[in-house]
Amino acid sequence: MKETIIKVEDLKKWFPVRLGFFETLFSRKQLFVRAVDQISFDIKKGEIFGLAGESGSGKTTTGRLLLRLIEPTSGTIYLHDKDITKIPEKQFKRIRSKIQIIFQDPYESLNPRMTISDIVSEPLRVQGYRGDVESRVSKVLEDVELIPPEEFLLRYPHELSGGQRQRVAVARALILDPEFIVADEPVSMLDASIRAEVLNLMIDLREKYDVSILYITHDLALARHTCDRLAVMYLGKIMERGDVEDIVQEPLHPYTKALMVAVPVPDPTSARIEVVIKGEIPSPINPPSGCRFHTRCPQYIGDICRTKEPALIEVGKRRSVACHLYS
Repeated sequence: MKETIIKVEDLKKWFPVRLGFFETLFSRKQLFVRAVDQISFDIKKGEIFGLAGESGSGKTTTGRLLLRLIEPTSGTIYLHDKDITKIPEKQFKRIRSKIQIIFQDPYESLNPRMTISDIVSEPLRVQGYRGDVESRVSKVLEDVELIPPEEFLLRYPHELSGGQRQRVAVARALILDPEFIVADEPVSMLDASIRAEVLNLMIDLREKYDVSILYITHDLALARHTCDRLAVMYLGKIMERGDVEDIVQEPLHPYTKALMVAVPVPDPTSARIEVVIKGEIPSPINPPSGCRFHTRCPQYIGDICRTKEPALIEVGKRRSVACHLYS
């Protein structure tokens, strides 16, 4: 049984909505954007755990909560057995060296005025590292396949391709030898031709650095290629959770089934299946009552879906689903 690196229990993040003067004057209650609404999961040592869903489902907010880039409204986040939500910010600096992030857009996440050497070595300087910085930077650049590293150290981000920029972002996340990394759609801004290269690199580095990864994506095909386990989010809630092959081969929740239908099949002769859900994700300020997916669900079964929120229940070994069809 692998050690649990990250454990989340009933995590919630509600952002207060700023109202105008007259809205505040006549409003009877404070409104909130319910970005993340009581979710629970765990991530094992050396595991890539996927978090999938449409835009607006709360995936990125969850990743930022785990790193305490934003503070949770309620709930607990454990790093090993320590509740990191209760650690004062001044004492949290040492822990930050063990939890890192790879942002979605390498064009925006790298400082254009800094050289690659300065960008990758900056975490070492912030943490007060006193070893040989240059050799450590060269080593991690080799690990992310920017070879020879001497050719990249004095370059600026605009002198690199998109794939090379994202490799620099991966190197910056790895330079402190972290235990846990949040990868927020790390290949969505890259050309399709190099996505597989960067993903395979991350899988190899996961083993080399023995690091756990939360992989955030909207693409279940990429999740299948990359992840060990997967949780599917919708409007701040986890709809389904389990081993990635089980979910891809036999999705249980109607929302997961719809996401699988949307995955392109590289076979022009295969039968086209009509997308089973329509419309946009509802507003997280005023989410639907009961099951949050019932307004778009093709398997809606009546008042119970509209009035009662389904619990995330176990339906098999390492498999959970939040749907009245299984309760």
